[in-house]
Amino acid sequence: MKTIDAIIIHCSATRAGQDLRAKDIDRMHRARGFNQIGYNYVIDLDGMVENGRPLNIDGAHCNTKGFSESSYNKHSIGICYIGGLDVYGKPADTRTPAQRATLRELVAKLCKEYPIIEVLGHRDTSPDLDGSGEVEPAEYIKACPCFDVRSEFTNFLRNTVVRP
Repeated sequence: MKTIDAIIIHCSATRAGQDLRAKDIDRMHRARGFNQIGYNYVIDLDGMVENGRPLNIDGAHCNTKGFSESSYNKHSIGICYIGGLDVYGKPADTRTPAQRATLRELVAKLCKEYPIIEVLGHRDTSPDLDGSGEVEPAEYIKACPCFDVRSEFTNFLRNTVVRP
């Protein structure tokens, strides 16, 4: 079995309140050429967790053309919550209380089941363009998941790993 040591949190980049399900994301990903949904889990607006791509298959959730972050797909779990844009289509933390609670529970559960050493937002996997050893907001390729995962999930980490 492959080693899983990271969790990458995503948003669906849909407007607040817009209902979407894993089957909808699966259809969109297939239309983009994927063989199935790229995320392992989807958290619906009501906090329900839907299964996506099985964990024994490399994910397809952390891709930015031309950058090495796609290697995260080989050793991470991709969790996507529905939302991420405000009513005007601007990036915003639109998680419902149910989504927030479910996300915390799911991350805690996965950290007990796997040797997780990193819990990141997709934006945190952007390249370190200035070589400082840290990906700063000016370097984010995208806003996803539209909240600061590292500050919200600090207590789940066993160790801190900085990858250049």
